[in-house]
Amino acid sequence: MQHIKTYYTRRLETTKGPIIIEGPLPSIELKKYYFDKQLTAFRPAHKQFEALQSIADFPEGRILVARTEDTIVGYVTYLHPDPLERWSKFNMEDLMELGAIEMIPTYRGEKVASNLLEVSMLDEFMENYIIISTEYYWHWDLEKTNLSIWNYRKIMEKMMAAGGLHPAPTDDPEIISHPANCLMVRIGKNVPKESIERFDQLRFLNRQKNRSRREGL
Repeated sequence: MQHIKTYYTRRLETTKGPIIIEGPLPSIELKKYYFDKQLTAFRPAHKQFEALQSIADFPEGRILVARTEDTIVGYVTYLHPDPLERWSKFNMEDLMELGAIEMIPTYRGEKVASNLLEVSMLDEFMENYIIISTEYYWHWDLEKTNLSIWNYRKIMEKMMAAGGLHPAPTDDPEIISHPANCLMVRIGKNVPKESIERFDQLRFLNRQKNRSRREGL
C-alpha cells in the first residue's frame, strides 16, 4: 500500500494569540521549530521530539503540529500499531493508530486539539484507513485538570469526535479492565469490507480464541 500524504494548514485564533495547525510534516520540516519543554506527557520533551521526527519519516507515519511562529505547542501522531500490541496481529496496512495527542497547558480550552484532529482528517487519503485510539484513564492528566475520570472522558470523547472517532466495543483485556477505558474508532469510507471484517476479529480476539477452543474439544 502506498501511503499518500497531503499537507494542510489552518490558522486558529486563540486568546493567547494565533496558532498554526499544519501537517503532515516530514522530519526536515519539524526540525525548523523549537519543541516546547512542557510537552512531557510521554517522555522528556527532547526525547519525544526525536520520536516524532522518526515517526514522521515512516512510510505511513503522520505528524501534525500546532505551533506559534517558531515553537511547537501541540501535536498528534498517526502510525501503524506497535508490533507488540494485539492491533498489529494481522499486519493490516490500512489500520492506523492515533498514537498520541498532546497540548501544553497554556492552550487547553482553546480547541487546539480538536482542530488538530479536524485538520488531520482533511486529507482524503485518510478515508482509506481504519483509525483507532486506545484510551486508558491512567494516561489522562487528571491532576492538572482537576477533572473526575468521567468528566475527563466526556471531554476526550468530544475531542475525538472532531476527528470522527467514536467509542467501539472490544474484549481487549487492558481496555475492559476499567469502565472508563475505551477503544475509539474511525472507519474511512474507502475501507474495503474485508478489512472491516478483519478488524472486527481483532476487536474480539478473545471471543475468537474461546470459540476455537470449544470447537477443538
